[in-house]
Amino acid sequence: MKAQANANLAIVASLVSEGSRAAMLTAMLDGRFHPASELAYMAEIKPQTASFHLSKMTDAGIVSVEQQGRHRYYGIRDPEVARMLESLLSIAPPVEIKSLRQADEDRAIRSARTCYDHLAGKLGIQLTTSLLEMGVLDENHKQFEVTAAGEAFFRDFRLDLDRARAKRRSFSHKCLDWSERRHHLAGSLGSVLLEKMLELKWIERLPKTRAVRVTEKGKKGFKATFGIDVEGR
Repeated sequence: MKAQANANLAIVASLVSEGSRAAMLTAMLDGRFHPASELAYMAEIKPQTASFHLSKMTDAGIVSVEQQGRHRYYGIRDPEVARMLESLLSIAPPVEIKSLRQADEDRAIRSARTCYDHLAGKLGIQLTTSLLEMGVLDENHKQFEVTAAGEAFFRDFRLDLDRARAKRRSFSHKCLDWSERRHHLAGSLGSVLLEKMLELKWIERLPKTRAVRVTEKGKKGFKATFGIDVEGR
């Protein structure tokens, strides 16, 4: 007997497979909410077309919308949707680079970026590797685990693990990094780590991209705390 396909899965797959929608979803993987006009610019389509696509994705539950006055802002619905999109990126063929601007943007994204609400790219992998080598984290097949030494480390780093654990989501799962093809730290622990680094001004978000820039203060902080050399970024 032929198995029944999940109709909702087919709807989601059809939405993600369209080029303009995929471009907008990729832009929203920075974890921020964007106006339709900005997403249209990023996807190189007309604002009216972007609004049509965003309405479809909102109805399907992939995208959330926030109303502020007369303006609407769109973002990825939740971490699970972002995780699914990042997994698809890891198996997608690389984008053809056709200009110096694209090459610069691609280099920045691969170096350090946000994956919805946690750190990814080469810097995200370096951070995860450092936490493992320092004995702060241990790992199994599906997730990372904070060790006893890690509890003390994060306490000294003034990271609130209780707040991270209280969030109704995965605490420290593995997320496959599409550019590095290795796992980085995600979940609520990855989220509060990113928040801490933004608070310390070790990194700063860049406009209209998922790439983040490591500040001079951040270069010193990453080196002193995690033994990570980020000179030249």
